[in-house]
Amino acid sequence: MSDHSDPSSIVALYKGGRLPTWHALAPAEHEKYQQLHVDLMLDIARRHQLMRLEGFRLLAPQESYERFWTIEFPTVDNARAWIEAEMEPPYGRYGHYEYDLATPHRVQELNAWVVDPVTTPVLDADPRQVPALAVDPHSIVVLHFERWRPEAMELEPQERSEISGAEIARDTARQHGLMRLECFALLGPRTDWHRVWIGEFPQLAGAEAWIDAWVQQPHGHHLQQHFHLARKWAPQYFATWISR
Repeated sequence: MSDHSDPSSIVALYKGGRLPTWHALAPAEHEKYQQLHVDLMLDIARRHQLMRLEGFRLLAPQESYERFWTIEFPTVDNARAWIEAEMEPPYGRYGHYEYDLATPHRVQELNAWVVDPVTTPVLDADPRQVPALAVDPHSIVVLHFERWRPEAMELEPQERSEISGAEIARDTARQHGLMRLECFALLGPRTDWHRVWIGEFPQLAGAEAWIDAWVQQPHGHHLQQHFHLARKWAPQYFATWISR
């Protein structure tokens, strides 16, 4: 299998949410700080050529980690400007922020796994006017964080069952109508993950089967893995942030 990352863009992977102090604010402060933040970030998006903004809300929040975001730019400098602006007060004072920079990984290969591609309708709406935000209930997303265990790096792909494991996952994709599959490779690996996969299915059964495929033995023995189930977060609204 190819192990190619696409250097033509950079993706900020963001694990985020609101701190408890946010929920102690009055509704008027929520509205004021949110609007200031939206206006700032839309300006950054325009000036730094935002290419993608997509959020996923975890079905089971991990304390203040509630959402996972993929935020794509042409260069690292563009991504850095976004991250710095996102943390600016007053809104940034109340946020939980974990950022990693990554590149899209094995794009063409993984697109070929998709059975029923998903599209997001483009709304003719002003993104500065924030509607009531909600999840899209029409699909389920698996966020799959992985890293080969140290001893596995000394083995050939066939010895760690990498190829057969991928075949099992691809069969699962076909059987359960995979709607999207992306992978992002970190520029700087973490101790417990160096890639994240985003797999989207029409039903929970597909997500469960997908997780089962990756943890099967023997290939699952060689991987450090953790999974989160999520829904897409207001995809039609955040699609309006991208200049057309």
